Amino acid sequence: MTGKQHSGCGWEGVDPIYVRYHDSEWGVPEWDGRALWEKLILDGFQAGLSWITILKKRDNFRAAFQGFDPAVIAGWGDAEVTRLLGDTGIVRHRGKIEATITNARACMEMGGPEAFGRHVWTAVGGTPVVNRWTSLSEVPAETELSRKISKDLKQRGFKFCGPTIVYAWLQACGLVNDHLVSCPRHADISRRQVGSDGGQA
Repeated sequence: MTGKQHSGCGWEGVDPIYVRYHDSEWGVPEWDGRALWEKLILDGFQAGLSWITILKKRDNFRAAFQGFDPAVIAGWGDAEVTRLLGDTGIVRHRGKIEATITNARACMEMGGPEAFGRHVWTAVGGTPVVNRWTSLSEVPAETELSRKISKDLKQRGFKFCGPTIVYAWLQACGLVNDHLVSCPRHADISRRQVGSDGGQA
């Protein structure tokens, strides 16, 4: 990174943490159900904040939430909420912490993280949607797909999963490829997405 211009989507700026996230993780299809659930929770914590704030605290979040295992978190109660509210390494927001426990229970009611992951991927037919945006101004904050998934998750008891949060999650987890076409990562990821038709999510 030092001494040369980074060629990407633009939103990642020059912060090494953000650039590394853009170049190696953002938009890569995530098939692991536990990881998908973790990322949904972190996107919920990001609401009202910058994503870089969450990235810098992600290791702290993973330690505080015991690896984001919904089977463990589903059994938590007031004692764990109190503990987390005292943890300066994470975002201390009672509503979001309590929602994480609620979402763990909702995930387990679906059959656990792998069942959750399979269910989410059915929303895109098991194949990532590849968009072809040429500028950041074209990228929507939410879509019909994210509204549909948001409604479905809410009906299943999930919290902090509005359509804007869900769309950011879909982008991050590669259910939607929203790298700009000028970004090398768009083509890199698209080559892994056999069957994608380039339609808008």
